[in-house]
Amino acid sequence: MPPVATGRCYLRSSMSFSHLGLSNEIIRAVTELGYTKPTPIQMQAIPAVLSGRDLLAGAQTGTGKTASFTLPLLQKLSSDKSVKSTSNEYSPIRALILTPTRELAAQVELSVREYGKYLKLNTMAMFGGVSINPQKRLLKGRVDILVATPGRLLDHVQQGTVNLSQIEFLVLDEADRMLDMGFIRDIRRILSLLPKHRQNLLFFATFSDKIKALATGLLDRPEIIEVARRNITADTVTQKVYKVDHDRKCQLLVNLIRQNNWYQVLVFTRTKYGADRLVRQLTQERIQALAIHGNKSQSARTHALAKFKNDSLQVLVATDIAARGLDISELPHVVNYDLPYVPEDYVHRIGRTGRAGASGKAVSFVCVDEYHLLADIEKLIEQQLPFEVVTGFGGNSHTQPEQISDERKHRPKRSKRPARTAKPLPQTSAKQSARRTVTSGKKSDARSGASRH
Repeated sequence: MPPVATGRCYLRSSMSFSHLGLSNEIIRAVTELGYTKPTPIQMQAIPAVLSGRDLLAGAQTGTGKTASFTLPLLQKLSSDKSVKSTSNEYSPIRALILTPTRELAAQVELSVREYGKYLKLNTMAMFGGVSINPQKRLLKGRVDILVATPGRLLDHVQQGTVNLSQIEFLVLDEADRMLDMGFIRDIRRILSLLPKHRQNLLFFATFSDKIKALATGLLDRPEIIEVARRNITADTVTQKVYKVDHDRKCQLLVNLIRQNNWYQVLVFTRTKYGADRLVRQLTQERIQALAIHGNKSQSARTHALAKFKNDSLQVLVATDIAARGLDISELPHVVNYDLPYVPEDYVHRIGRTGRAGASGKAVSFVCVDEYHLLADIEKLIEQQLPFEVVTGFGGNSHTQPEQISDERKHRPKRSKRPARTAKPLPQTSAKQSARRTVTSGKKSDARSGASRH
């Protein structure tokens, strides 16, 4: 990678959004949403983007990455409204934001609309799982900012229904997750379709060799910003490990929920099969639970998430891909029912709680066959997690190894285009949470449509 400048320090305790070079219209929208002071990543990234530099930015989940690129993009696009005419039937896009999942695409587009409500800019979310025809119609109108998942964007490219000839800004949001999900070929194909002269912004939560390689080929003398040490977990999250026999995990979860009166519990399983099975078991125990994963329709996923956000659903069971991009205000509990095979996924999982300074608890169930996975996680986060054994739930050599092997039979094979889902607003107020619950209930075509300000 060419020589780079390290992140400059813009941190001042008295700093507000008005110090970052943003317009009165943007500051007004941000203030109405209840935000008065930028987060550390925002304080560093916003001036860097406004300066025109390429950017490589890393921060823990829930620290405000979305606003750190949407706000300066809105500023730059609203300041320069020049767009060259084109003979293409479809209007040219000016800014392209790529996300790994559907939910994250919808979440980011919502952020753009909320922050840019007083600007005359048009936005659109584009993702699979819904009809492509309404998206085609909307692309014929003016769309300044397009938020898209790679797969659906390439569907439009193949059909000639999207105009990428005048892209000025490219954002790869949660680039680490896109690479983990196997999107590297899609990303490279999309990059080959874009103008060579553009500003590139690459955001990640966990650093890896893949991110380094992608940044080397994509970014031109980028400014590098990291607001926290790589691959560490937030101090606001209390972590604990329960050693338990594999066949007693469900009963332990039921016991913890009932004994501690847990509500809004986000539970992670490794597989879609495991998620569905756990929901059936919890339902039999009269605990309200629903699952979200790649085999669920977009409407089913939206319905489950809406119920979870408005406290009418006690437990949401999710796979790693489906949960990517979930933004639940002050989510109190995350449970790793199964430890992830990829240790970085542990950081992403527990990052769903303890967001924007709020406290949260993350517990992990570990049976004998998962000790090596726990060791990998502890090595990554550079800390040893406290553990305990609940009387009657084992955690010793009585675990049956074949039980985990049976589950692996149902583990989904990685395809060229894996199931895609989504990450949310960095900071969430009660007012926003209520608004998003209403938004989630709208028809899927409306969520993937363009909004005019």
